[in-house]
Amino acid sequence: QVRLVESGGGLVQPGGSLRLSCVASGSAFSTYTMSWYRQASGKQRELVAVMTSGGDINVVDSVKGRFTISRDNVKNTVYLQMNGLKPEDTAVYFCNAVRVVIMRYEYWGQGTQVTVSS
Repeated sequence: QVRLVESGGGLVQPGGSLRLSCVASGSAFSTYTMSWYRQASGKQRELVAVMTSGGDINVVDSVKGRFTISRDNVKNTVYLQMNGLKPEDTAVYFCNAVRVVIMRYEYWGQGTQVTVSS
């Protein structure tokens, strides 16, 4: 069982920056593919960025060049550095962990609100 706890959300002005953190409890963090998703009010949850256990990274086009995903396997933490924030980035941001070992194991955090507004 893995518990994910996000932090770092808040209110920021357009053009500002935030860094989200997601701390994972449990073992084998380094073997999980870690992702950030977001869900704006009234919209479906969407993938923002993903980082595999091997370090491969994918970021959706809408945030490419502005958002960076990284992980610290010693601290069991994945980060999302968000720069150049726009009002359309306003959403609840969720941390996700996935590992496939015979079965698929998937875990979600509770989410952290990011609001971009002047």
